Amino acid sequence: MEELIAFFGNIPTSFRTGLLLGGIVLFWALEGVIPLFSAPYKKVKHAGINLFFTLTSAIIGLGLAWLLLRASNFVSENQFGLLYLVEMPLWLQVIVGILLLDLIGAYFIHWLEHRVKWMWQFHLVHHSDTNVDVTTGLRHHPGETLFRIFFTIVAVMVVGAPIGFVMLYQSLSVLFAHITHANIKMPVKLDRVLSYIFVTPLMHKVHHHYAQPLTDTNYGNIFSIWDRLFKTFAQVDKTEDLVYGIDTHMDPRENSALDNLLAIPFKKYRPPVGAKFGEREVMDEHVAS
Repeated sequence: MEELIAFFGNIPTSFRTGLLLGGIVLFWALEGVIPLFSAPYKKVKHAGINLFFTLTSAIIGLGLAWLLLRASNFVSENQFGLLYLVEMPLWLQVIVGILLLDLIGAYFIHWLEHRVKWMWQFHLVHHSDTNVDVTTGLRHHPGETLFRIFFTIVAVMVVGAPIGFVMLYQSLSVLFAHITHANIKMPVKLDRVLSYIFVTPLMHKVHHHYAQPLTDTNYGNIFSIWDRLFKTFAQVDKTEDLVYGIDTHMDPRENSALDNLLAIPFKKYRPPVGAKFGEREVMDEHVAS
């Protein structure tokens, strides 16, 4: 375990790049063999848009890596954070650390993005993809990437995670982003058994359904236990009932045009009838009048 943490503490950039690109290539190939959905779409053009956002996320992540490293070094040197409250063997520290990083740096910020209107307007760029596949995993607006990194740093500070823990967690996070977004078919029984602990492909596809209430469920990144614990877990009986995208942006001119996707967070939000943020806006207008 010490060797594993030491490796991730000094992980080469080439390894992380290989994990990112290798995962995309692997699951891209699997999508052609065991697709969950087989609706035709322009896969290469679709990938081009999503890989643009993958590139911007990578650039921003690399640019702020020094801040993440400083935060991790600070808590490690000063033994600050939850991991230092109780003495634990290293293997247990790793498990607890990754669980808590996943809770704060992934589940909580994801839940918040669905609750705070201005954050949702950035996040809906991810949800606007009507053909969810492996390239969708890192389809995040640059603005969303910034506040996700901020919450990762917050998680590191709260948990007290050494850099080896952080890099191990982020590597697992990328891997799960590939797995859960990939358009691959897994036996339903196996998917549901695994979903008691981990986020699985079918479980996450429910989250990408175009309308509420399913859109606001299954926020987990690696571990599904947070959704079950906080009662945000949902599953469907028939995968064919799922429709990808987001109900406010189903027009291809809005969800497949790069210039529009970049501008979405800065446009006036158009809530569908009865949807979140809509009711309160109507109420506020009525009070104002």
